[in-house]
Amino acid sequence: MLQNRYCGKLIVVEGIDGSGKSTQLSLLNQWLRARGYAVAFSEWNSSPLVRQATRRGKKKAMFTPATFSLIHATDFADRLERYILPLVKAGAIVSADRYAYTAFARDVARGLSRKWVRNLYRFALKPDICFYFRVPLETALRRIVGGRNAIKYYEAGMDLGLSNDLEESFRIFQGRILDEYDVMAAEMGFHVIDAELSIEEQQRQMRAALMETLGDKLNTGVLRAQPGATHVE
Repeated sequence: MLQNRYCGKLIVVEGIDGSGKSTQLSLLNQWLRARGYAVAFSEWNSSPLVRQATRRGKKKAMFTPATFSLIHATDFADRLERYILPLVKAGAIVSADRYAYTAFARDVARGLSRKWVRNLYRFALKPDICFYFRVPLETALRRIVGGRNAIKYYEAGMDLGLSNDLEESFRIFQGRILDEYDVMAAEMGFHVIDAELSIEEQQRQMRAALMETLGDKLNTGVLRAQPGATHVE
């Protein structure tokens, strides 16, 4: 990935579904904004350029592993070019709920070449810090089942024919993803957080790691929010 040489910073959270990473990132964003920083938010698979095509493809179960990978790469490239990079160049802090590492894990879990997937995202801006929320599969499954009506088709890897049972397919597919994240954790320098700790302790560790890594840099050129502002457009 390309080194970030701009004043703004890129913070990323990763983890399997049900890891609680989104909650932790939201809390961190609130804390940073309370300290006066201009903070913007980006999430996986949210580009308006391909949103409708992605939705239709998922609804009709049309995607192969390769087309699924390519449409997510297109989504990522559009968000990076139109949203993330301009804000980082302007000096804002951009917090991303999932980044290219999600593709590194999911696409390989779907059987694609690790080298091919990583080369596909070689244009990506390297995050200044990435938090990986590690959680056991059974904990993640319990959280998902308890939090909404059903496990999603692609979330469970049902397109791969791993099992006719939704929960069993989820365990197999998410287990593969978990293995990929574990491989990346040391290689990519993730800050690993035990996602079974209390919400308060996870957040404390997250803030401490952020300040240890970026504390001085946050006071040099990072954009400050206007009084009364709650987010960056």
